[in-house]
Amino acid sequence: MPSRPLPRSGHPPVPPRTSRAPSRSAFDAAVGLLARRSHSRAELRRKLARRGYAEEEVAEAVRRLGEMRLQDDAAFAEGHVRRRSNAHGPLALAAELAARGVDRHLVDEALAGFSPEAQLAAAIDLARRLAARDRPAGYQELLNTVGSKLVRRGFAPHLVRSACQAVWHRTDQPAKA
Repeated sequence: MPSRPLPRSGHPPVPPRTSRAPSRSAFDAAVGLLARRSHSRAELRRKLARRGYAEEEVAEAVRRLGEMRLQDDAAFAEGHVRRRSNAHGPLALAAELAARGVDRHLVDEALAGFSPEAQLAAAIDLARRLAARDRPAGYQELLNTVGSKLVRRGFAPHLVRSACQAVWHRTDQPAKA
């Protein structure tokens, strides 16, 4: 029997999803997902729906997880900010949390714990690491290379300038203007 040629992508075709019910409950599947890492409510809904669970069963599973305090978007947002704030600024963190479906007021509450002083310290530390790797020849090159990387990582422009000044002057605080 001759085999069928592969599609243009070179990968075998993905078999169509069957409509048969998943073998375990949406609640059990959600607990399994949370055992690997924390998830926002929206992430859990999306993943469970993708696995073929009915919308009502997904809603009930997510509600039960909330009641049992196994899933909490506020705690998820705070943990995300705590874990990633050493290498990302508040703008990037807010965008990441929004992409994960966390409500804006919970994002704002989580970012309130990321003080301006902590943001500056994180920006200086990251700028120092990036400058050690990139080895810019002058301040303008430092600002262009390291500064642009800090902006892409979600730090505000005024913090980027302050961090680059601190790195250039080899201090923990930006130079006074």
